Amino acid sequence: MTDQAEAAFPQAVLFDMDGTLVDSERVWDTGIEELAGLLGGALDPEVRSRMVGTNEDASVVMLLESLGIPLTETPHHQTWLRSRMKALFAQGVDWKPGARELLLECRAAGVPTALVTSTPRELADIIIGLVGPENFDLTLCGDEVDQRKPHPEPYLTAAAKLGVDIERCVVLEDSVSGVGSGLASGAVTLAIPSEVDLPAELHVRRLDTLAGVDLAYLRGLA
Repeated sequence: MTDQAEAAFPQAVLFDMDGTLVDSERVWDTGIEELAGLLGGALDPEVRSRMVGTNEDASVVMLLESLGIPLTETPHHQTWLRSRMKALFAQGVDWKPGARELLLECRAAGVPTALVTSTPRELADIIIGLVGPENFDLTLCGDEVDQRKPHPEPYLTAAAKLGVDIERCVVLEDSVSGVGSGLASGAVTLAIPSEVDLPAELHVRRLDTLAGVDLAYLRGLA
């Protein structure tokens, strides 16, 4: 890597997927609410808020616990939810405001980009196919790391694979677990809360939306 590249900021921009890059949390709402109904219950809003930023396996466990259903039935319901989410995602997802524009600007400027998600590859690839796999130098999914968010491993792994310094990368996240992962990794972390408000005591830069956020803004975070 050249001295100029080493001095550049950001060396890479690392995007979370659900709720940050695309408005897929609403699609998850549909799938999980349908599963709750099939189980004879309803999805508690507080339980749903705790699911944001995790993965479908953890979400099913939380749902079953909230409904008082034995966890021995977890694998069956996880399989159902994954199948249902594949069908729902295939119908399409919307970009979050400003996300596509920022991603494309980074690509045009030659700034490496990665998608780092807790969603498993089987589901994530559907969305990646919709938003354009060519828009990322790397995609890293939840079932490709040992420790998922809020552990820093996903972002540390992405930076290592890109060959960049994580402390000179920008992480874009929307959830408590995702923001925690970015901060713990040492990356410059920007929070754009989506479905769930972040606690006031979480010390992180915050924006209401990525609309109007450009590469010049990210460079200013250095």
